[in-house]
Amino acid sequence: MPTGTLEVLLVNARGLHKTDFLKKMDPYCIIKYRTQRQKSSVASRQGSNPEWNEKFVFNITEGVSDLIVGIMDKDTFTSDDFLGEARIPLDGVFEAGRLPPTSYNVVLADGTYCGQVKMGLTFISKRKEQHNISNEEEEDVCGWRKGWV
Repeated sequence: MPTGTLEVLLVNARGLHKTDFLKKMDPYCIIKYRTQRQKSSVASRQGSNPEWNEKFVFNITEGVSDLIVGIMDKDTFTSDDFLGEARIPLDGVFEAGRLPPTSYNVVLADGTYCGQVKMGLTFISKRKEQHNISNEEEEDVCGWRKGWV
């Protein structure tokens, strides 16, 4: 399994099952990779079809090949409601380097469908990062190659 950096673009969600009966939901996402956990902003009163357009960065290491996206509904006076989660296999982005925004099913633990979340993924392998650093070290400075000064 490769190592490097994963950039995640959280675009939106569609068709989330409603948990608030008297008002619109306030959804947010918790995105997890191994022990790394990041939280999106709360899409206040956006209901079943929230928009985020937020970016997150994760350090990818050996051992885990799924990104987990949990969707929650923010509540003021009670604990937040769990709306479901999507498990996104990362093998495709490791091979391609980039996956355009794609919709993934959001489900409960028993497999019940709860909507979709749309995300784009970009993977920068550690080898490519090191290669870019090596190329930068050899750039010209005022007509002189850095290695020759």
